[in-house]
Amino acid sequence: MNQITEFLAPRMVGQRFDGHSIPLELLKDLAVLEEMIVEVAKWCYLLDHPNRKRSPKGFTDGIALVLSGIGDGSAVPQLSLSIEPSQLIPPEAATYFERARDHLIGAINAAEYDEPIGTHLPEALLSYFDRIGRGLRDGEAIEFSPLATRKARLTKATRRKLVLASSQVQELTEEVTLRGSIPEADQGKMTFQIQVINGPLLAAPLASQHQQTVVEAFRGYKQGLRVMLQGIGLYNRNERLQSLETVEHLSLLDANDVAARLEELKSLRDGWLDGKGIALDKDGLEWLTKLFQYNYADELPLPYLYPTAEGGVQAEWSLGDWEITLEVDLSSHQGEWHALEMTTEAEKVETLDLNEIQSWQWLTTEIESCRAGGA
Repeated sequence: MNQITEFLAPRMVGQRFDGHSIPLELLKDLAVLEEMIVEVAKWCYLLDHPNRKRSPKGFTDGIALVLSGIGDGSAVPQLSLSIEPSQLIPPEAATYFERARDHLIGAINAAEYDEPIGTHLPEALLSYFDRIGRGLRDGEAIEFSPLATRKARLTKATRRKLVLASSQVQELTEEVTLRGSIPEADQGKMTFQIQVINGPLLAAPLASQHQQTVVEAFRGYKQGLRVMLQGIGLYNRNERLQSLETVEHLSLLDANDVAARLEELKSLRDGWLDGKGIALDKDGLEWLTKLFQYNYADELPLPYLYPTAEGGVQAEWSLGDWEITLEVDLSSHQGEWHALEMTTEAEKVETLDLNEIQSWQWLTTEIESCRAGGA
């Protein structure tokens, strides 16, 4: 029977990890973590044996990092060392795994506290962080030493510091969600180009499962057909997106897709309306995008969205005999609802706090009622 030894219990912090849940995309990081621990263990061995050029044959055979459970509280994957009962495994191998863990934690703490990272790990091994924590979002972290005073918090910012601390790394990868159009596709080279809304023209690999979507989007390019792409983007050291390494999901967008339209509105500058018109706040547009994404039901008709001269957004619906507008103030987060029944001139006016879920529930009921012809 294998010997199981507790090794590491990183704590994942963030709203997505409440209730012991860990997105499958982040479980991929644990496999990369094992690769890194193995290589750091070999490096530690060579530090102790400077006359050797490589670690002993079979140095890490029979030792594996395994997921042995999920801890209480936020999602805490419990990682253990599994050691086979074999005389061929050097007795000190497990010790080097533990030293590798400590070097890993030290490097992450150094990145968080702006200390020299190179005192903990060599440049050649820092590139592993390009594949660890790639799926983290703003406000999320992996605490590799959650019970210590310095918790070794891997965030989007500390991950970037760790990767770029290596002079050998000129590019790093990030998960991306992009919306745009496809002006070019090459089925011979199995590549396509996506013109990102308010962004660059990027090259992307064309996988067979996405070929039909790419061809359809290419044919609809002049009619304004757009797609949403999720994948891995390749950035340079100046945080500029250069190309797409992989495309994981690709789907056609509705003509009135809210996120795509709000992304368009970010390009407006002061004076956009005949010398008047206030530029729309980008953070406010991000806020509104998220609200529609999480609170607006898929089965409801999508509104037309227009900028207002005051720097807000107006949503409009035409549903049967009803003409509806919702004017959104991006700073106060309030919405002014106005519904007019064109034949009877009946009106309904309401002020909504769009940060409240009850406001979106009310809005949903009203739209469904107007679509069905109700009062």
